Amino acid sequence: MMDHAVVANLSEMVDYQKDAVISKTLVEKSVGTVTLFSFDLGQSLSEHTAPFDALVQVLDGEVEIRISGKPFLLKQGEVIVMPADQPHALRAVKRFKMLLTMIRS
Repeated sequence: MMDHAVVANLSEMVDYQKDAVISKTLVEKSVGTVTLFSFDLGQSLSEHTAPFDALVQVLDGEVEIRISGKPFLLKQGEVIVMPADQPHALRAVKRFKMLLTMIRS
C-alpha cells in the first residue's frame, strides 16, 4: 500500500522482472482499487471479465489490450476504459507498466 501524503514516481514504484508480471496495490478500499503493474516482454493476462469498469493508464512501453475481441494498441501516456462484464485480455508487445484503477460503485 502507498503511504498517505507522500510524493512518489509511479514508474519507479515497480520494477520489471524477467518473464514475470508484477503487481503492487497502492489503494484498496471498498469502493475500488488502484494497482500498479509491470509486464515483461511477451507476458500476458488471459481473457477474463470483471464486474466493474477499469481504467488502464500506460506508464511505459506498449500493450495490446483486446476488449470483446477488438485489439487496441496502447503506448506510454495513453488510457482506455475496459467496460464491466466485457471480456478483455492483455499482452506485452514491449515490456510495459500500467496503472489500473477499478471503481466498484
